[in-house]
Amino acid sequence: MSDVTETLPVEQTGVTDDRRTVLATALFGGLMLVAAVLVVVDAVRLPETSGIVGPAAVPLPVGVLLGAVGAALLVRARTQLRDARPGSRRPAHGALRVCGMVAALVAFALLLPVLGYVVSSAALFAVTAILLGAPRAPQAIAYGWALAALVFLVFDRLIGLTLPTGPWGF
Repeated sequence: MSDVTETLPVEQTGVTDDRRTVLATALFGGLMLVAAVLVVVDAVRLPETSGIVGPAAVPLPVGVLLGAVGAALLVRARTQLRDARPGSRRPAHGALRVCGMVAALVAFALLLPVLGYVVSSAALFAVTAILLGAPRAPQAIAYGWALAALVFLVFDRLIGLTLPTGPWGF
C-alpha cells in the first residue's frame, strides 16, 4: 500500500512548511542572533552619563529581544525541519509585494522630513502590514497610528530624542 500523503496537495495533508521556508527561517534566526550580539556589545560599550536614562537604555533591551526572537526562530525551524517537505510553493505575487515594500521604504525616506515621523511611520506600517497579508486594512492602519504615536512619545517626550515633526507638530 502506498503512502497517500505524498500524492495529496499541501492543503489536504496539513503540511504547510516546505524545506526552503524552514531553512530560510533558520538563517534569518541566526542572523538575528548575530545582530543581537553586536547590538548588546555596542550598547554595553556606550559611555555612562549623569542622566536618568542613559544611551544604552534602548539598544540593550532591543538587543536582548532581538536575540530572544532569533533563538525562538532557530528552535522553531529545528522542530519543523523534520516534517518539512521539499516544495516549490511561492506566495502569490511575491515579487510584486517585495517591490511594493521597497517602494514604501523609499516613500518613507522621502516623506519623513515633510510629513513627520508619526504620519510617515504609520503609513509605512499600514502599507507593509497590508502587503504582508493583514486580514483587515482598517485595523492595520489603526495599529500603525498607535505604534507610531507611542514610539514618538517615548523617544521625543520621555527620552528627549527629537524625531522629525511634520506640519502638524508630530
